[in-house]
Amino acid sequence: MVEKVFQLTLGNEKIVERVIMDENINYIHMIFNKDEGLPEHYSNSNVYMTVLRGTLSIGLNEQDIHEYKQGTVLKIPFNTKMNVGNKHDEVLELIVVKAPAPTK
Repeated sequence: MVEKVFQLTLGNEKIVERVIMDENINYIHMIFNKDEGLPEHYSNSNVYMTVLRGTLSIGLNEQDIHEYKQGTVLKIPFNTKMNVGNKHDEVLELIVVKAPAPTK
């Protein structure tokens, strides 16, 4: 078999699932319920964030929190302060791709 197959966890429970972590990319699947999210941090690579369902509430650097609905793709530059979370009743599901893969 030439391809390598990966499975995403399906459901509504909080998860930060590192699906692919190699020298090329980091591919991360996340599910957050209301008032869940990530600790504030700085991006360690270029980040491409896809909202699969729900509404993403995200603060970048010193900006106010912006909201993005299902079907939105964000490109976030390296070394950007990020505050990622779900402030809504509907489950938030994201795919995050870091490219190139962080070296630290």
